[in-house]
Amino acid sequence: MIKLHDLQPPAGSKRPKRRVGRGIAGKGGKTAGRGTKGQGARDTVPVGFEGGQLPLTQRIPKLRGFTNPFRVAYVPVNLGSLQELAESGVTTITVEVLRDRRLVGKNELVKVLGRGSVSAAVSVEAHAFSASAQRAISDAGGTATVVPLPFGNGRPPARGNALTNR
Repeated sequence: MIKLHDLQPPAGSKRPKRRVGRGIAGKGGKTAGRGTKGQGARDTVPVGFEGGQLPLTQRIPKLRGFTNPFRVAYVPVNLGSLQELAESGVTTITVEVLRDRRLVGKNELVKVLGRGSVSAAVSVEAHAFSASAQRAISDAGGTATVVPLPFGNGRPPARGNALTNR
């Protein structure tokens, strides 16, 4: 049986770190792989330094993708929520009804998704529907009506300080 204090890596797999800059006798002595003279030979170059030029991380905004200013963001409302509204006596579910019940915010776009089930015949108006949600509503005897987007058919107005004053 192997014991915890007997565990050790295989022979030859752990090598000592090369110690450079310890005189001209050993490997990596004298200049220690840094060439001769200059800024790179000394210990003064920060990571990302480009010789006084504005570094790449500052030249390109964020450098980790970008935020699309024209993104159309929907608030999801599932079939389970519509079923709860139907059980409370609402047969026509519009965006205004969802706002009154605080399921969506003031100027938010609504997309009905297919999680849960709806058994009552309800008339639903929203900005978008998933295919499964549309199928479930029509199977229950209801109707799913797509409301036009408030900004028309094109792309929405740009958001963000860099784009507002153009």
